Amino acid sequence: MTTIGFVRHGITDWNIERRAQGQTDIPLNETGRAQARALAARLKNERWDAVYASDLSRARETAETIAAALGLTVRVDPRLREIHCGQIEGTIEEDRVLRWGYDWASLDLGIETDDSMIARGMEAVMDICASHPEDRVLVVSHGALIGTLLPVLIPHTDTSEHLHNTSITVIRKIEESWECGLFNCVKHLEQLAI
Repeated sequence: MTTIGFVRHGITDWNIERRAQGQTDIPLNETGRAQARALAARLKNERWDAVYASDLSRARETAETIAAALGLTVRVDPRLREIHCGQIEGTIEEDRVLRWGYDWASLDLGIETDDSMIARGMEAVMDICASHPEDRVLVVSHGALIGTLLPVLIPHTDTSEHLHNTSITVIRKIEESWECGLFNCVKHLEQLAI
């Protein structure tokens, strides 16, 4: 049975500004790098067999920091990218309201659908399971993608809590279903003054 540890990337300046990143390639900031190092230190004494990551630098750098501590290399998969935010990428809520009005979320602004994210994310997860049927695999991705996949994979678990930067959620595939052993855990950040 495959075990997957979903990790949300470390924080970026755009996360702090609450700016829609989407697939814009925004790097980690220094706090995000410290978060990645803290998670790497936490995971280095655990058994993980592979590390996959989105090709966007914030996820890839988080994954590379973790993989280095584990003595592994990162396998990059663009299907693990964040939601494509269309015309709202790079904007904050205030910008969107000024440009499109308070009902901007009901407009067709080229934002990727949940169904599209689920399709590509599930395809990546199934391929990882096929390649690692008995392994423990870390998947470093993004808040919207992970947050959209988890209710599909573990519908019997409350996944409504906002996923924190560098949080880890561990699920294990048992036959055709998944069980959640850890959700949105950031205990590794306790020693950081964030």
